[in-house]
Amino acid sequence: MDLDHARVCDCSLCRKRGALNHRVEEADLRLLTPLDDMTLYQWNTRTARDYFCPRCGILPFRRPRTAPTLWTVNVRCLDGVDLDAIAIRRVEGSILSVIAPAAQ
Repeated sequence: MDLDHARVCDCSLCRKRGALNHRVEEADLRLLTPLDDMTLYQWNTRTARDYFCPRCGILPFRRPRTAPTLWTVNVRCLDGVDLDAIAIRRVEGSILSVIAPAAQ
């Protein structure tokens, strides 16, 4: 993966889980655990799909509402990544979550 940045979203979910997100195309993601073995969480419009490990509760990846054809990988779940060497892009997801329901 070309890990040139990670996104830090300020929405309540991302902020509280401390996620460092990086979006990838489906062809660029190779899952070692089948989706059927993960726990799925959805809310509101049920467009976003958050996948959790049923044993430890970690969220390693998700399908975001704003880009449902992409995968968002939690970089903190990748082995061998120097987190201090990754450029950070700030995302104002808290604004999107306030605006989005009214726009629908």
